[in-house]
Amino acid sequence: MVQLIAFIIFIVSCAGLLAFLYVKMPELAQLPKNGHHGIKKPLFLKKIEKRIQEHHFNIFEKKAPLHKLLSKMKVWILKTEMVIDKLLHGIRKNAQELESKKNGKK
Repeated sequence: MVQLIAFIIFIVSCAGLLAFLYVKMPELAQLPKNGHHGIKKPLFLKKIEKRIQEHHFNIFEKKAPLHKLLSKMKVWILKTEMVIDKLLHGIRKNAQELESKKNGKK
């Protein structure tokens, strides 16, 4: 029974999708083939893009040093987190001991 309901939902969904495509197909056919959207950029934007492309600095060309730096920072941060976790665990343990002694004396 559950499989029949799922199959019916699947068939109705496929039919809805096909109906939607049938309605929208003429609009899709009118879109430009080369992917251009038809909106022209202002001249100053073209000039700015051209300047950036001419003078762009190859910052990310050599990614190996950056990768090494980030990897070392990650290891350092993980080691620091472990130290902090150990310190917090010790503080919690001491606090529990003090709390148990305090409650034991009452």
